[in-house]
Amino acid sequence: MATAPVNNWNVPKKTTGLVLFCCWLAILAEGYDVGVLGAILPALAEYKEWNLSPLALGGLGSYALIGMLIGALFIGTLSDLVGRKKMLLASMAIFTLTQAGAAWAPTPELFGLFRLIGGLGMGGVIPVAAALTIEYSAPNKRSYNYGLMYSGYSLGIVAAALAALFVLPLGGWRAVIAIGAAPVVLIPIIWKFLPESLEFLESKGRKSEAKALAAKLNISNYKPVVAVAPVAGMQADPWWKTITTMFSRKYLRSTVFFWISLFCGLVLVYGLNTWLPSIMKKAGYDLGSSLTFLLVFSLASAIGGLLLGRAADKYGKKLILVVFYILGGLGIMLLVFPNTMVVNLLFVAFAGVGSISTSLVLTGYIADYYPAKVRGTATGWALSFARLGAISGPLIGGWIAGSKLPFEANFAIFAGIAVLAAGAVAMIPKPQPEVPVAAVDVDPDDATVSAR
Repeated sequence: MATAPVNNWNVPKKTTGLVLFCCWLAILAEGYDVGVLGAILPALAEYKEWNLSPLALGGLGSYALIGMLIGALFIGTLSDLVGRKKMLLASMAIFTLTQAGAAWAPTPELFGLFRLIGGLGMGGVIPVAAALTIEYSAPNKRSYNYGLMYSGYSLGIVAAALAALFVLPLGGWRAVIAIGAAPVVLIPIIWKFLPESLEFLESKGRKSEAKALAAKLNISNYKPVVAVAPVAGMQADPWWKTITTMFSRKYLRSTVFFWISLFCGLVLVYGLNTWLPSIMKKAGYDLGSSLTFLLVFSLASAIGGLLLGRAADKYGKKLILVVFYILGGLGIMLLVFPNTMVVNLLFVAFAGVGSISTSLVLTGYIADYYPAKVRGTATGWALSFARLGAISGPLIGGWIAGSKLPFEANFAIFAGIAVLAAGAVAMIPKPQPEVPVAAVDVDPDDATVSAR
């Protein structure tokens, strides 16, 4: 991992906070767009003009996820090649503007097309925001800061559930979708205040720009975290090395188990986000109570992300992830039994922490595990593979609903997936330290083992 002694960390707290806030706004907007479909799904199921089957509803939930698969793959990689700030803003523009199109769509096919295109942007935001957050956070606060930034995702889902509760009865499902386009006005603000990645500038040999930006950000005694681009007479690494690093002998086993665990995590996140209100309605709760389950599921995960992030920084990411994936699976399984509303809300809260909170800590783990110059790429490719799990989640719920299996089958399947995620995390090897930058033959004025 790209780490540094805490006492060598000289990025001002104001700069870290500014990066976290800008990334938080982008993730908040994405969380709304991701959660909105689950919030309006019961209304779409009753929308007579489209007359959608349960399997078709599950398909609608997967369109955006297919786009996210592609977006994470390409935008995550492009962020390490052309700039993290540019790709974050481009991603945000794509998914906010297409929400307006989805709200207007006269047919389910056009609705799915807009969700597919929007998914390209949604897929790109997370790996880029992860790379920026990890880069500008002190090593002993990275999991906590990532959880703080990523809390916007859960709060965005909460906002979608609240919008469904209060706007759906008045303006219908189209109005709830249209709200997701509003964050487009935030793009100029983020452009003004979010700094570019210093790691990116250094890796491209733009040393003077990196030093000027560091001075503007009041980073004292600035030194690059990665080896600077080769000077004249030295062969530069080809672009494809950005991709092949994670499949090298040093990282291959880690990559395999990171991908499996995140795949399972996103099955849980998107399967439960999409179908939880419908499952609980089938279990006998009215629509208002069913949306309350989604709200608690998301709100608990936002708080849980902060607590798990702090615990991961203190006790280790692997231990915390294994324990809470298992606890999340237990919470899901206990929903099978008849309980009071309060008890079931408690179990749903555990399910939220054991799916969304754990997956966000896992994503931060990935961004921190690989070399600094490939953070966005490694995170993007892992998320891209995991989107297959995200696509599968809503389809699993739709298949169960369409096959007339009892609603308990949803909980049993999702609980088993949580246990599988815990097992995959347990198999991730201990990170191997990188060769210190000082050991590389570069200008000594630019080389150091410190992160900044």
